[in-house]
Amino acid sequence: MSENNNWYVYRPQVGDRVRYLGYTREQVDWGNNDTPYMLIRDRIYTVEDVEVHRQHTKVKIKGVVGNFNSVHFILTDE
Repeated sequence: MSENNNWYVYRPQVGDRVRYLGYTREQVDWGNNDTPYMLIRDRIYTVEDVEVHRQHTKVKIKGVVGNFNSVHFILTDE
């Protein structure tokens, strides 16, 4: 995580443990991401793959089919 003007910017990496925060339709539509309807809010997941684009980043979650916008997640140490 890096700090930028009091905002924390999460830059996902393979193997990260992340907490799912939920989603909005706009976050899903940005970059044609998959809808994370099967994920459970506040559950911890592991990042399996990262695909960085110019204005967004997609992550694949271990054991889950789909590519999701990284803004749905926050890094956790749990």
